[in-house]
Amino acid sequence: MLPTEGFTCFPGQMWDRVLSKVKKAVVFIDDKCAESLHWNGGATRVFEAGARNLKQFSSFEAGGENEPKAVFVVSTLLKGITADIIQDIVGLSHFQYCVVFTTVAHSIHLLANNVTVELEGNPVFEQFEDKLCEWMGDVNYTAEVMHAPVVFALVSPQLLLAPTFAHLFPLLPRDLETINIKRPEKKRFGCLTDVDLRSLTPELQIEIKSLASAVNSMFESTSTREESFALGPMSRLIAGELANHPQAKNRRKTAPNKASIVFIDRTLDLTGAAGHHGDSLVEKILTVLQPLPGHTTDVQVDMLELTNLQRTPDSQTTLAPGCLAQTQAGVTESVLPTNFL
Repeated sequence: MLPTEGFTCFPGQMWDRVLSKVKKAVVFIDDKCAESLHWNGGATRVFEAGARNLKQFSSFEAGGENEPKAVFVVSTLLKGITADIIQDIVGLSHFQYCVVFTTVAHSIHLLANNVTVELEGNPVFEQFEDKLCEWMGDVNYTAEVMHAPVVFALVSPQLLLAPTFAHLFPLLPRDLETINIKRPEKKRFGCLTDVDLRSLTPELQIEIKSLASAVNSMFESTSTREESFALGPMSRLIAGELANHPQAKNRRKTAPNKASIVFIDRTLDLTGAAGHHGDSLVEKILTVLQPLPGHTTDVQVDMLELTNLQRTPDSQTTLAPGCLAQTQAGVTESVLPTNFL
């Protein structure tokens, strides 16, 4: 397999890891992972893998009496609100077998739990497995917790998006003021380029580490050693985290393929990002059509013209909108050809 083909296949391969566990299960998925799935086969692919049902990751959802297996797919740490929601769902159900996939690597879970030393195995995941059995009501029931970086959306063979990190925004001058307020006067940063990762909020540190971990997983899967370039303070932090990733150091020694990756703070390109000059067809589509609810990468396509319904104020809610993503392999490439972007 060529390196470029490996990058194209990577998102689907990560979802294959998840779908291998969904047979006869109720699948609960959060919005960010659902958007990634949307571009990687959609709900159709989940049901083809044998799932009984697909539900929103919410405390108001639960499994039925005849549904003993559940699979959770989340984009967050397994603590706080996420753990509470899983506990709520399990408590309202009759599960005997639970599988949890998180896009956040175990090493980042350790950081979030203030563990700075390397430990054997996956103790945080193992502890959560014990909690799942406790919530199911029997320690003899089965629980599994795994890491699966299902964060990328394959829009076309030339374009991968990461909707999970759509809210990750470059640092601004006002952020420098916020950071410096909490520091002694003699240790305050003079400019954004001086800011280091440890000075950021724990939440932002985890986001940056998660993005670097996801990119590293992609390079690991394709046996690629990268050369990183960064433009902007936030990009420098992400590139630095990728360079210092424990697995990346070993990979770069043995990986046969080479690639360059450029991180760019979009605040350095606001003129282009805010322009409406219509250089490409996709720009016109994304600026004219409304986004799908809960999505950052796809839009609503009006399907009314393909029916004999009359356009009325109520017709918008009568017919579900279409979208750019397709469920069948190869169809998206024909809808989004190379010259589309």
